[in-house]
Amino acid sequence: MPHRSNIGKRINVSHPILLSFLTHSHAPKLSVSDKMASGEVKLIGAWASPFVMRPRVALNLKSVPYEFLQETFGSKSELLLKSNPVHKKIPVLLHADKPVCESNIIVEYIDETWSSSGPSLLPSLPYDRAMARFWAAYIDEKWFVALRNFLKAEGEEEKKAVIAEFEEGNALLEKAFIDCSKGKPFFNGDHIGYLDISLGSFLAWLRVTELAASYKLLDEAKTPSLCKWADHFCNDPAVKPVMPETAKLAEFAKKIFAKPQA
Repeated sequence: MPHRSNIGKRINVSHPILLSFLTHSHAPKLSVSDKMASGEVKLIGAWASPFVMRPRVALNLKSVPYEFLQETFGSKSELLLKSNPVHKKIPVLLHADKPVCESNIIVEYIDETWSSSGPSLLPSLPYDRAMARFWAAYIDEKWFVALRNFLKAEGEEEKKAVIAEFEEGNALLEKAFIDCSKGKPFFNGDHIGYLDISLGSFLAWLRVTELAASYKLLDEAKTPSLCKWADHFCNDPAVKPVMPETAKLAEFAKKIFAKPQA
């Protein structure tokens, strides 16, 4: 598709949203994992955050009931500040009143704590687990940064350079998917796993960016396997209830990224 002059409309991405979770004496004995899994579960977050979406999908996959504590945009609740005094950011998982922070760490915690419920989110082999963590870090540290740079780019030359960087990242993830999936629907094989959640949590914002820029960032002609994976991910029963609707998210983005009036 030819480059258009309106790609990468300037959006203020410095907003915090981008920078911005017993036993009774006569009861049967519980295993260590059962004891860990008991206790009330709450998740502090916001519906539009891709990082909050990660633990929500993981909890759904593990069939763990939880209370979603919605943060008000532009403010931080006392509970959030108390639960995550270091970074003061969402998501925060509260399990039996104990806080766990950082989205990918929360997903691993959920996988380990409810190991007997639902499919394993991390591969069983050590090398495959290492690769899943490697690509999850790449997604957050490189791929997502390229997506943000796409939004900030000014001038045709800068936009073209950012597009080239982003498409290079897509090509790397296309190959990673082929290697990890081994011909199956997800990075994790037959079921959604850790790496699927890491990348899939950005798909709603990717669509909104494509709408704003009038440019296809995930192109079936260039990354066919990744595009099929995205369809499978978005239509999974554990994902659909927590995947933000594109139109609703686009309206939300317009409000939070609106340039202040001079």
